[in-house]
Amino acid sequence: MAAVQQLEPLPAPARPQSINGTSHAMSIDIGVAPPPARTDIPLSSGPRNGDQRIVVIMYGHGQEKIVGVFAEVLGKPYRLGGGFKDVAREDRELVVGISASVAQTDIATRDKSVVIAINAHCTNLGMPPDVFLSAHCDFEFLYTEAPFFRRDLARFISHTLGQIDHHETLMAKPRTFFISTTFPDVRAALPNIDILTVGSDAVEIRVDLLKEPLGDGAFSPIPSLSYVGEQVMLLRQRTELPIIFTTRCTKENGKFPMDNPDLYYEYLYRAIQWGVEYIDVELWLPEAIRKRLYDQRGNSRIMSAFHDFSGTFKWPSKRAESVFLQSRRYADIIKMIAIITDHNENFELEYFRSRIKNEYPDSPPLSAVNMGEIGQFSRTLNKVFTPITHPLLPIIAAPGQLSAAEINQALALLGQLPKKDIYGITSPTMRSGTPQAPFYEKCFNELGLPHHFAVVERQPKGPGCIETWCNQRNFGGAYLNPAVPVTSLTASSGFFSSLNNGAGPVLSEAARLIGMVDTIVVRPNSSGSTSSAPASIPSSPPRHQNGDSFGAYTSTQSGLPHNTSLVLDNASWKGILSTLTRDLAPSAYFGRAAVVLASSPDDAASVLFALKALKVGKVYTVGFRTPPALSKDLVIEPFNSLESLQRARMVGSDGGTGGVGSPFVVVSALGPEKANLVGMLVRVFGSRGSGNTRKVFLDLADGSVPRRGDPALIAEQSGFAAYGAADVTAFTTVETLRLLVGQNVPYSFVRLASGRVLF
Repeated sequence: MAAVQQLEPLPAPARPQSINGTSHAMSIDIGVAPPPARTDIPLSSGPRNGDQRIVVIMYGHGQEKIVGVFAEVLGKPYRLGGGFKDVAREDRELVVGISASVAQTDIATRDKSVVIAINAHCTNLGMPPDVFLSAHCDFEFLYTEAPFFRRDLARFISHTLGQIDHHETLMAKPRTFFISTTFPDVRAALPNIDILTVGSDAVEIRVDLLKEPLGDGAFSPIPSLSYVGEQVMLLRQRTELPIIFTTRCTKENGKFPMDNPDLYYEYLYRAIQWGVEYIDVELWLPEAIRKRLYDQRGNSRIMSAFHDFSGTFKWPSKRAESVFLQSRRYADIIKMIAIITDHNENFELEYFRSRIKNEYPDSPPLSAVNMGEIGQFSRTLNKVFTPITHPLLPIIAAPGQLSAAEINQALALLGQLPKKDIYGITSPTMRSGTPQAPFYEKCFNELGLPHHFAVVERQPKGPGCIETWCNQRNFGGAYLNPAVPVTSLTASSGFFSSLNNGAGPVLSEAARLIGMVDTIVVRPNSSGSTSSAPASIPSSPPRHQNGDSFGAYTSTQSGLPHNTSLVLDNASWKGILSTLTRDLAPSAYFGRAAVVLASSPDDAASVLFALKALKVGKVYTVGFRTPPALSKDLVIEPFNSLESLQRARMVGSDGGTGGVGSPFVVVSALGPEKANLVGMLVRVFGSRGSGNTRKVFLDLADGSVPRRGDPALIAEQSGFAAYGAADVTAFTTVETLRLLVGQNVPYSFVRLASGRVLF
């Protein structure tokens, strides 16, 4: 389990370098030549334009306000129409609302190349969705009126329109897990969902295990679509993780009857309409059904599932390869699971996995494990969507399932997850009374990781102490708070510049363009270790009885192993991006104008990179000079006078179709002492706008520091939706842990551990 050593007063978790608005001892020198560092780490999947068809929302009696919410989340104006026949290409920049009663008359004859029809149904009405509209719509959004979860809608519409891609991000990870909710009613899982999903990358809803109560105290043999839809809705409202929709048949250890394959299609296709990210399609189903689901999957992904409980299935057999080839025809992920009777069959599976990868390199990812206690070893070696359980679940979903902690502990015992030293590298200016060492201890313990975490304090000048911590045999990674300029690490350090035979450390695209490093990741060289552990798995440091510099023991300890590389990355921009898109789809920012306030380019860099990923049309800057690397493909206009500010205020409306309009989002990276200035600008840009969309204000100042005036309160009063440093810090911590230990700790758990209740 994790051992945590507090060496200095502890900092807040990894967060944007501008979190307190102070100028740091190290700052970007725009005139410095590019660092001698490799940049072979591409940016992960960012927001996309997605489906460009006209969004039409069908709403129930008295529920027309949901159309306005859809429009606000998408960042568009809206109008209420008289039917699909009235929707024309001229409505492309609008969201159109049509009442359910009117939509029934012509939804079947709509032009599907122009219109995407979404049936919005409020479950509080006490009746199921209209069957005809459900059958003919493209997607169906189920929601509760009170409480209403805007983030649920943002996630639904972002996924169904293809503006975000969970799958690409997950498949880039070295190892992924999913947990199955084996409750007869998901409501039983919700109180503990934050803890249940630590270490999990997706959550499975086992439809066949759901029990829909009937009036006489009995349960329906098959839960109705309306009941299942409500269960999916409740689960999605409480977790940000992708959902896997599974109807496991009786032959494969489930409870769904097999006498009517068309029933499977009905439920699985409805899951696609509900915007579920992953659809489990069993291989025994008729090929026509599997092909139809694959062709209709939209932005959902198909998991082709094969389970063999006979005990006679053999991985070296021709049948195993035949199953794989049959599965890959209509799959985005191939899942093969079998019962074995001999431990050596685990090694036969690994040979099969290796052979398949070599012979069919372009096939979908393979998730393959053996069931039962004998097969548990295979679960430690599988890297794609390994099914896991948790002690808080009532039953395990399949024999032999392990928890994420048990798998990590097994990997540690096998030498595949060595104990490493992970550091929180801070500075005197970033000291905080909020202890983060216990938080990392909680995460490491919950995940079963063996690593040691220590908070250390670097000297204000030079990277010497940083290279000392990094140049250790057991170094496993670090977060830096505040962030450090790339040039300071690479140009002034013989250690960093000598990495990779003098090519320097590897730079992610984010770190290269932002110019700031807040995360140092350790990964094996491509020609080095063949470990099955995550590429970014960290290690643990020797214990010290005092707070002295760790540089004292470098003479007695070997340096960084030759078969490893250091990757310099930036997680802060992901925290900013996730905060801005939590309640809005990415398209709400496309082409819009933004204002960024900062006292230095360093403080603004992560913000600008996040806004660039959101495809903003123009950025007005206050208080800093934009780094050249970030100004490319981004329209920048400094506020250098009251006249320029007034021009920006008077441009168009706050969105709509006419250009970028006046600023839609205001991000302040100024310190608490500048609260009055921030409040003034927020009032200026919040006083105009006739659109239906609330503007967005993000304040990166440390909220624990007392200040005069609260910009967030002023923003709320001026028509903004306000977010603060705590939101960004939590999302940044999620990304930092993913980079450092290769595993997922949900945002909800981070906030829970920090003492704030989310729901």
